[in-house]
Amino acid sequence: MKQKLLPLLLIFACICVLAQAPAGYYSAANGLTGPALKTALKNIIKEGHQDKGYNGLWTAYATTDRDYYYDNDGTILDIYSENPSGPDPYSFTLGTNQCGNYNSEGDCYNREHIVPQSLFNEANPMVADIHFIRATDGKVNGMRSNYPFGKVGIPTFTSQNQSKLGNSVSPGYTGTVFEPIDEFKGDVARMIFYFVTRYEEQLPTFSTGDMLGGSTFPGLQVWELNQLLEWNALDPVSPAEIARNNASYTYQGNRNPFIDDSSYANLIWTNLPVDTTPPTAPTNVTASNPTFNSMSVSWTAATDNIGVTSYQVYANGSLKSTVSGTTTSTTVTGLSPLTSYSFYVIAKDASGNSSPQSNIATGTTLDGPVGNCGTEDFNSITGSDNGYSTRTWTNNNIDWISTNTKIDEKINNSRAITIRNGELTSSTISGGIQTLTLTTQRKFTGSNGNLNVLINGNLVGTIPYSDTETTTTINVNVSGNVVIKIVNPSSNRPTMDDLSWTCFNTLATSDIKKEKPAFAIYPNPVKNNELFVKGENLNKISKAEIYDLSGKLIETLENPFKNSNKINLKGLTKGTYLLKTDNIAAKFIVE
Repeated sequence: MKQKLLPLLLIFACICVLAQAPAGYYSAANGLTGPALKTALKNIIKEGHQDKGYNGLWTAYATTDRDYYYDNDGTILDIYSENPSGPDPYSFTLGTNQCGNYNSEGDCYNREHIVPQSLFNEANPMVADIHFIRATDGKVNGMRSNYPFGKVGIPTFTSQNQSKLGNSVSPGYTGTVFEPIDEFKGDVARMIFYFVTRYEEQLPTFSTGDMLGGSTFPGLQVWELNQLLEWNALDPVSPAEIARNNASYTYQGNRNPFIDDSSYANLIWTNLPVDTTPPTAPTNVTASNPTFNSMSVSWTAATDNIGVTSYQVYANGSLKSTVSGTTTSTTVTGLSPLTSYSFYVIAKDASGNSSPQSNIATGTTLDGPVGNCGTEDFNSITGSDNGYSTRTWTNNNIDWISTNTKIDEKINNSRAITIRNGELTSSTISGGIQTLTLTTQRKFTGSNGNLNVLINGNLVGTIPYSDTETTTTINVNVSGNVVIKIVNPSSNRPTMDDLSWTCFNTLATSDIKKEKPAFAIYPNPVKNNELFVKGENLNKISKAEIYDLSGKLIETLENPFKNSNKINLKGLTKGTYLLKTDNIAAKFIVE
């Protein structure tokens, strides 16, 4: 480990701060190894932990995150900008340079959750735990986003102190990772070891983020665990870490045991038996709530000797979705209208073992618009790439204006827009809108939220955003000339890309499908809450379902025409609905 020469008095000060745990603090862990040691340490560091609140971190940094070890000037010790072998590219003064807004490196420092807060839904006490939340450069923090830590192959971003973001070359993982410089690799490892020990009881309820294990033990994905154990050995505990641990103990009332004794990591996680036991198969898989391009799939959770980390959802033999082990349902999107699908689910554990295939559930999507009527990819925007300002451009004969907008963030490696307390507005578009689709991602710190979608000034729906890239489709159903407006009413800074919409189609669901056995419904609009059906073999129809035009299931009727050809619609409000039987769908209106 490479550090600058310390002043003589500071050397004596460092000697004095070595391992300041009270006598007997870890006595309950003596002689233990493996899961028993991890649990014993959890019990020790849970005791005395005082939740000082998220805003309390700013106060804590006055004693926990100051540089008296490299530049010895009392500035913020930022692991994403510190240069251990020369002058720092920039520095932050406590309080004065606290974020705030930022555009570039060096603008300000904020609170970096080494384990992303999105994985535990920003809940207490995790969201304010000083032991894994560092004061770091805002821009680099935003670029790191919620990616796991690992070795980078080809960087897509490199900070001024050579921290990197890019594809993983850590064995066992090929996704995007963030790699700190060697000086702080051990620091990161020991903070994550603290997290999965302190919160081992809650781990099964957290999202994994491709780093956590979804179970109390080992608590981490195998690839991430191996990488962090390597970094723990590569970068031994430094005087700066020891001082931070002591200051954190004074502030919060508990310690990081992996700084007090880094050998705990090997005692817990080295020489683990190879897990070759696959999870059991998920059961009770069902498919419901069809729309023209999606279907809800749910199942009963699988079990595993260590813990299920994820579920893979297949439709007609193709992998459609991978979800966290703590979720027991998902919505499969990207399906084709009026198509029958067979769904099954496979469970995975942290060692990559796969369960047997679940039972198969079938479902048919509804009729609806096919293809896009209009698109906007934001690649036609000109101007500088950073700074929030009003942007105007023309694409596909549509004029756009976007206020308080920056364009230096990307989704899927193409230009996108980031709006803060602003709005995106189109000129008048002909043809109406049936559905509207938008991809979003929050790339900066803040909270999750929703964008408001207005058509001709009327709110027609909302589109969510979080630090996970998400594509959302909403039903609009507005005919004629339209003006699209997407409003961000908050100071959060969501990035959006790939806006598209389908043209309004008055027959988005077929009035009568030309399939046998054919049937007709009457009267339409419905009178006196009674819908009549005529056709052949009605008594052989086993089930009928009533949906609204958003695809929401309103009512299910078993053997609906066993005794008559009439359906009682009491309780339905005015509107347009879809009657769907085993293989036929028809639209009707309630007045």
